[in-house]
Amino acid sequence: MNLMQQADSYLTFTLDAALFAVNVTRVLEILEIKPIVKVPMSPSFMRGVINLRGNILPVIDARIKFGMTDTPFTIDSCIIVMGIGAGKDPLLVGVLVDSVREVIELREADIQPSTGIGAFCNSELIVGMGNTGDNFAMILEPDKVFAADELMLLAAAS
Repeated sequence: MNLMQQADSYLTFTLDAALFAVNVTRVLEILEIKPIVKVPMSPSFMRGVINLRGNILPVIDARIKFGMTDTPFTIDSCIIVMGIGAGKDPLLVGVLVDSVREVIELREADIQPSTGIGAFCNSELIVGMGNTGDNFAMILEPDKVFAADELMLLAAAS
């Protein structure tokens, strides 16, 4: 039996009062809020696009995507740049969040399966619930939450 358990690193962020996490391997960088250009006829969760070093980056408002109310940006609001989709060239997408908290280490034993909440929400979007000590972080599956095929259509339109 292996006495050491492998821990993975997760970036935690907030939306409203909820704490979420994504594996750091999916995160490329964190940006301050930049001017966002709205794309006509795009879904409500698609805030628009930004110029990221000469490249177009679609920006998804995670609050709207998750059915939360839209709120004005604060000093803590930021954009998490993530790679979505499998392969060597993932689609880059900016995810607008209320605030970024910290990077935490979670062992497999610290993560509870999301099957218990499946009756109330789409459990495919949430990999599990990570125990952060005094709180739980909902660990997201970025490929399912920000579906690559949906974003490919948006990127092609912009």
